Parts: sequence; C-alpha cells; structure tokens
Amino acid sequence: MKKLTQAFIAVLIVSVLLLIAINRLNASAGYSGNNTLTVFNWGDYIDEELIDQFEEETGITIIYETFDSNEAMMTKIKQGGTTYDVAVPSEYTIEKMREEDLLVELDHSKLPNLNNIDERFMDLSFDPGNKYSVPYFWGTVGVVYNKEMLPDMEFTSWDDLWDPRLKNEILLVDGAREVLGMGLNSLGYSLNDTNKDHLHEALEKLQGLTPNIKAIVGDENKLLMANEEAAVALVWSGDASEIMWENENLDYSVPEEGSNLWFDNMVIPKTARNIDGAHQFINFMLDAEVAAQNAEYVSYSTPNKAALEYMPEEMVTDERFYPSPELTDKLEVYENLGKENLAYYNDIFLEFKMYRK
Repeated sequence: MKKLTQAFIAVLIVSVLLLIAINRLNASAGYSGNNTLTVFNWGDYIDEELIDQFEEETGITIIYETFDSNEAMMTKIKQGGTTYDVAVPSEYTIEKMREEDLLVELDHSKLPNLNNIDERFMDLSFDPGNKYSVPYFWGTVGVVYNKEMLPDMEFTSWDDLWDPRLKNEILLVDGAREVLGMGLNSLGYSLNDTNKDHLHEALEKLQGLTPNIKAIVGDENKLLMANEEAAVALVWSGDASEIMWENENLDYSVPEEGSNLWFDNMVIPKTARNIDGAHQFINFMLDAEVAAQNAEYVSYSTPNKAALEYMPEEMVTDERFYPSPELTDKLEVYENLGKENLAYYNDIFLEFKMYRK
C-alpha cells in the first residue's frame, strides 16, 4: 500500500510539473492572458522601442509575431492554434475576415485616440463605421524610377511604362492585383473590374509590355533598384520611400489615371483572450506622439492626423507620400472580389507570366 501511495504521489508531482510546463509553452506560443498580449504584424512594421514603452506603461507583456502575407495571417487565425489579440490585415482581408466571423467588434469608448485619425481614412467600404478595424498605415501603388538613368523621362501616366526606351528596365511586383490593376487603370477601367472582356483587354496590353520587363520579383526589387540594376519598378509607396533613402537618384510617382489606395489596419481577432489589453494597445498606437515615432521608423504614411505635427516637415509635406485629396480622390481601395473572381485574376496573371517565357 505504501508503494502504491508513493507511486500516486510521484504521478501527481509529474502531472503538476507537466501542467506548469504546458502553461509556460502556451504563453510563449501566444496564449494570452490578462498580463500578456500577442500581436501579429508584418515584418519590420513597428518601432520596437514602442513595444518596450507599452510594456512599461501597462505592465502587459507583448508576444510579437510576424507574417509575410495576408493569406498566411488569415489561415493561422482560422486554425486557432495561437490566441492572437491584435493583428494587422489589409483592407480586402478585413472584408474576408468579417464574412467569416473572425473579428471582434471594437469598443470605441475604449479608443479615445481614434479621434486622431484623419476623417478621409475612416468609414471606408471595407469596414463601414470602423466597427472592426482602425487604420495603422496607408499608401499607394506607383512607379519608382531612376532620374539619372532616365534623365529625359517622367512617369505621369501608366502608358509611359510602354516607352521602347525602357527595354529590359522594368521590375514588376509579383502581385496579381497590382499588375492587373495597372493594366486596367491604364485603359480607364477600375482596378476592381471583374468584367472578363476588360481583364483580357488588360492582359493583351500587358503582354505588349513584355520587352520592357526585366523581372517579376518580390522584396528583392528594393535591393535591385537601390543598386541601379533596373531603372523602373512598380512598387508600394512605403517600399519606394525606403529605396529612395538608399539611393538619392530615385523618385516616385503615382500615375494620373489613378491607382491603389491601400490600408493596413489593427483588428482584434476572435482568438483574442485579452480583449481589454488589445484595446489598450490599439489606443496606445493611436496616440499622436507614438504614431509619429512609429511612422518615422517604418517610413510609411500615417493616417494619424494629430501625429503630423510631431513629424519632420519635409516628411509630411512630401506629396509623393502624403498626396493631396485631389489625388487620393482618384485612387481606389481594393475590394474583396470573392473566391471565383480572385481565382480568375490569378489565372490571368499566371497567363501573363507564362507569356513572358
């Protein structure tokens, strides 16, 4: 009997130790509680000093994880293995997440700093009334080009990319929405157009661009442009700003026909276990001085109007990255096209890439 009792006690001790170990592993894997907050964001998309500041001010420990695509982020949240409290999806992904009931409705009474956001960037089509999301950064899609390599050229129109002088000089981002959007906009169509005749017209025009295309690439376009291995690239404005910092010969333009106006936004996924802490973090990031520091670090455009007065004047008056309302009114936010239409976009884009070969 004594041996049986000792064995029972030993099993009990091992079980307690295992439970403690599992709880610690869960915490490190993003299982949040009242004193822990798991944030899921794009890579290199926050000033890490602000994470330290938030932890000091609130006593909440942040577990910070990154993703490299909206699709990867959404898949991980749907799987539910990690309890993310705050995530930063793009606008069309928010539509998808709303449709699949993956988001917690925000309590605006806990977000007093929401008043700092420019009204132009509130109440947009992907989230009417900002019930589920708060703008984090925004920008455009346009053309970055080397003024020294192309002294006689300007890029005021998408059609400028078809100039024969650009043979083997253009880098395209590897994105169906961006490339087909460029083709559609160049023809006067919406970049959310789902008319198959219009999409094939855009494909045919893009195929005519083939002699000028050096490569279709991902993040390496930044290094290639900075090193002057190509003269022109289709990029997001935040990448353009980063490239231009590396090479002063570069400039950025949004063509007059229009382009994409994109947003990355803070949301609270349904996986959240620390909803109060998530609201605290979002409100902290909306503070004017915090948002200013973050924007200077990331180099993307902040939607935080109150933050602008804390930022360098040369930064906030640069209309390439803080364009006038006259230009932003001509830009379009990506809409959720639905699975069928998105698959068709991807098929058209694949056909374009195969045509180049």
